Amino acid sequence: MQNGRQLGLPPFPPVIKNLIIINFIVWMIQSFLGQHVTEFMENTFALHSFYSPLFKPWQILTHMFLHSPFGGSMGIMHILLNMFGLWMFGSALEINFGAKRFLTFYLLSGIGAALFYLGYLQYEMSPIVHQYHALMAAGAPDVYLQQYMAKINEGMLGASGAVFGVLAGFGYLFPNTQLYLYFFLPIPTKWAILGIIGYEIFMAIKDTDDVAHAAHIGGALTGFLIIFIWNRFNKKHFY
Repeated sequence: MQNGRQLGLPPFPPVIKNLIIINFIVWMIQSFLGQHVTEFMENTFALHSFYSPLFKPWQILTHMFLHSPFGGSMGIMHILLNMFGLWMFGSALEINFGAKRFLTFYLLSGIGAALFYLGYLQYEMSPIVHQYHALMAAGAPDVYLQQYMAKINEGMLGASGAVFGVLAGFGYLFPNTQLYLYFFLPIPTKWAILGIIGYEIFMAIKDTDDVAHAAHIGGALTGFLIIFIWNRFNKKHFY
């Protein structure tokens, strides 16, 4: 898989294969062991705002191994899309980096996505938290307070941030590899990925859905910076 060539079906190198297996095992536990297990896992391991009493430091890492369960809003498509992206674009990176280096890159991209998203939540949630405290001080009925607390306690889960790091890394190293838009329109990777990231920025500003676009942006930015730094100071590992 080289610059100027089209992107074919990649192999399953060991880290990619094991990450996909782990993610699907966790997804099945979330999906099929009962609602109480689903709620416990999401409350404990999904990423929560610093404002939430559910926030725990390990969530910065663990959130990337959880996905929307089978009966959730996205169902199986959430994990399928993330794992497909990880395999399709991550395999070339693992082959070039080596297993240990790729795993480091993947996890750091996910952690960077989480930290970026937490910073975004501090800004986004601030007025909601202030309204909650004002209503609580005014003695508002619990039914109103619970609505605010439900918003504050919403968790973010999924490997999307780490996968966006992989996308950015692939675009950096293989900018002219041909992707096929709608399966027949060839487009260089660099333009496709820039378009995807531009869309994520637009949707983060628009803020009209429940997708964690800020985490996607943070993961892509982290992945790009990691490879830029590695490439600058340790060129023997790159082209």
